[in-house]
Amino acid sequence: MSVIDGQVRPGPGGLCQKGWTAGELLRHPGRLTTPLLRGEPVSWDEALDFVASRIRSYEPDEVAVFGGGGLTNEKAYALGKFARVALKTSQIDYNGRFCMSSAAAAGNKAFGLDRGLPFPLSDLRSADTVLLAGSNPAETMPPFLRHLEGARLIVIDPRRTPTAERATLHLQPAPGTDLALALGLLHTAFIEGVLDKEYIATRTSGFVDAWRIAAQWWPERAERVTGVSAADQRAAVHMLAGRSYVLTGRGSEQHASGTDTVSAWINLALALGLPGRTGSGYGCLTGQGNGQGGREHGQKADQLPGYRKIDDPAARRHVMDVWGVTELPGPGRSAYELLTADDIKAMLVFGSNPVVSAPRASGVTDRFRALDLLVVADFVMSETAAMADVVFPVTQWAEEDGTMTNLEGRVIRRRKALDPPPGVRSDLELLHGLASRLGVGGFPVAPQEVFEELRRASAGGPSDYSGITYERLENEELHWPVPSVDHPGTPRLFLDRFAHPDGLARFVPVDHRGPAEPPDEEFPLQATTGRVLQHYQSGAQTRRIGELLKAVPEMYVEVHPDTAARAGLAAGGLAHVVSRRGRVTATVRCVPSMRADAVFLPFHFPGDGRANLLTNPALDPTSRMPEFKVCAVRLERA
Repeated sequence: MSVIDGQVRPGPGGLCQKGWTAGELLRHPGRLTTPLLRGEPVSWDEALDFVASRIRSYEPDEVAVFGGGGLTNEKAYALGKFARVALKTSQIDYNGRFCMSSAAAAGNKAFGLDRGLPFPLSDLRSADTVLLAGSNPAETMPPFLRHLEGARLIVIDPRRTPTAERATLHLQPAPGTDLALALGLLHTAFIEGVLDKEYIATRTSGFVDAWRIAAQWWPERAERVTGVSAADQRAAVHMLAGRSYVLTGRGSEQHASGTDTVSAWINLALALGLPGRTGSGYGCLTGQGNGQGGREHGQKADQLPGYRKIDDPAARRHVMDVWGVTELPGPGRSAYELLTADDIKAMLVFGSNPVVSAPRASGVTDRFRALDLLVVADFVMSETAAMADVVFPVTQWAEEDGTMTNLEGRVIRRRKALDPPPGVRSDLELLHGLASRLGVGGFPVAPQEVFEELRRASAGGPSDYSGITYERLENEELHWPVPSVDHPGTPRLFLDRFAHPDGLARFVPVDHRGPAEPPDEEFPLQATTGRVLQHYQSGAQTRRIGELLKAVPEMYVEVHPDTAARAGLAAGGLAHVVSRRGRVTATVRCVPSMRADAVFLPFHFPGDGRANLLTNPALDPTSRMPEFKVCAVRLERA
């Protein structure tokens, strides 16, 4: 897309409603244009001096940094470097931990490498069948749907979403039972004779151990646990026998067993012989603007630039050489653990609104109130910014250069279209100002200069950008890895071998455990959360756009009519949705296609409408992903 005379104009890729209204934020009257110190306008120098002086009074690991998956590659890279070099803290993570961390962990286990889609999006257009597990792109990324035209869709979702409405086959499991369904489908594929035995023998390892578990999940057992009929399971596996893709989304990931759940879907794809072939495959759909690039360059607790592991001695040496330092801190805490740690005294937040978006949001809010220092960089007064001691006004997407990396690993130029309002600076300028006051150099403010350093830091890593330049991006489509300036990029990974040393993909044996918090007599229903078409993430931006707010102005809860009636609720009335962690006030929407044992809440609203007042912070042991997608609740009349 482009910006002409302050208006967003669709580009060749198309836009959704959020996209074509995005220009309204560029000159929104609520735009932040001056730093705030305890709510009062101050100069940039005064705000920077205040923050730097406070930071100097703390021990390094008493200061934490929380980043965002919407930051450009340059800003994500600079933020990770700033934390580890200027602050010398290990305490950095980002909101992408709440997005794709389970798929990343499962992808690394199975393939030895994590890239959302290891093939170009355009490859999907040749598919006979696409299975979407826990994804609703009709609302979350509508332009993506054009790549699915002509394919039969299998949609796996507890709700009959707009995506499920388009499906040839909609499988509607109980919330938290996706893993059991994937095991049932693998068992069904085996007994129906549609496994690719040659592929399993020549391109994978570990099938026997994975099968020992799946063998116990005959389709009728999976039906009893999930509610999906054995007949529909058989229909699904026969539809997948051919040119097919298995794609997972947040619905599969945001569980305390999210990594295992994604591994189960990858096991199914491997058993059918899909990954690493032209015309078929497995992939994960990203959820944020720079969901892929944001996790590659060091703002995640356990990573260094180039998707290197921070505890790898060779990776540490390489990055220290690029940064000109002799030591680096080790791994830090994951996002939720970081946001709620009681030994953190100062928190710097960039591109995120965790008091709305984090699980058990009331606990995060209480912890932020207890901080000695909360600093937020944003361009609107988000709910988190409203709590901050210092707020820095920073540039928006149309006001800065940089790069982003999309879900297929393609690096894309972001070009500046407008000058920011007077008084607004970029995040890179902010980091430079703080670092210089802390006596640390090496933080340029020009995005291209930062990218040149990123190239060197990523060289030789899994996501190698060393052969990418701004000049090449003017005329070429480059998918990482790009290890040299004469390398054409790698749009399709794994065609010859997977990234494990032996070149084989790994089956990972996993079993169904169920939700960390099953329903009981006190809390008999299961709540699941998600997005709607008109809003994005915490809603801090989209709730400021009149057209979007008019379409969906307030918090609501979707309930089956019979479930509503049993609770004494009527459509259009108010209800309290109550969990062990809090209560949410919402308008009742009676939806006949909802499961009678489940309710749905969008997570875009603030205050007493925060869906994440309810959600369970139980963490996946591998990815540290919280269990956003299912918790036990009850309904009460408001």
